[in-house]
Amino acid sequence: MAKSDVKLIGAWPSPFVMRPRIALNIKSVGYEFLEETLGSKSQLLLESNPVHKKIPVLIHDGKPLCESLVIVEYIDEVWSSGPTILPSDPYDRALARFWAAYLDEKWFPTMRSIATAKGEEARKALIEQAGEGVMMLEDVFSRCSKGKGFFGGDQIGYLDIAFGSFLGWLRTTEKMNGVKLIDETKTPALLKWATSFSSHPAVKDVLPETEKLVEFAKVLAKFKAASSNS
Repeated sequence: MAKSDVKLIGAWPSPFVMRPRIALNIKSVGYEFLEETLGSKSQLLLESNPVHKKIPVLIHDGKPLCESLVIVEYIDEVWSSGPTILPSDPYDRALARFWAAYLDEKWFPTMRSIATAKGEEARKALIEQAGEGVMMLEDVFSRCSKGKGFFGGDQIGYLDIAFGSFLGWLRTTEKMNGVKLIDETKTPALLKWATSFSSHPAVKDVLPETEKLVEFAKVLAKFKAASSNS
């Protein structure tokens, strides 16, 4: 597949953009990464995703596709000769989709809200909720991994990508708030998994460094404050 046949519109700090990048790497698919900049949206993005006007957008042979997990499933189906991302068993596949939806709809919004919490009590409550979610995912990992190294078993799968894409921001949240959401005492299996996931060849070059994300988080906070005051 020629590189020009596959384009991905995104931005390096976005955990949702990480997902198709990891999936493409797993399948060894070359692609052109079209970087969006904070505070502006390219004409190509607006034309490719007129409904939500958000990243990521995968453009394959001129046809755009939106929503990170939809894109991951598409990549898995189209480049079927590479390692399988979605579980082959129907129940395992449904379970992975359920927990991926939980991450997007409940867990990540909770963790993201920590940065803008009004007051110390609200911040502590959100940190506790995010921690409870991680502990729940520790149990999910033991069920899905079946004693192997990843949610997908021997190799990175759908739920690994769904959760692993948030690791950079999880570590950033930990650093900026002086807390540990994944630790050796409460979530030993996830701590080991996080290390294996982050160092995987398909992941290590696209997972942002924590320090870089911390600096971006500060810029983002100033940008949001300026936007709300304008």
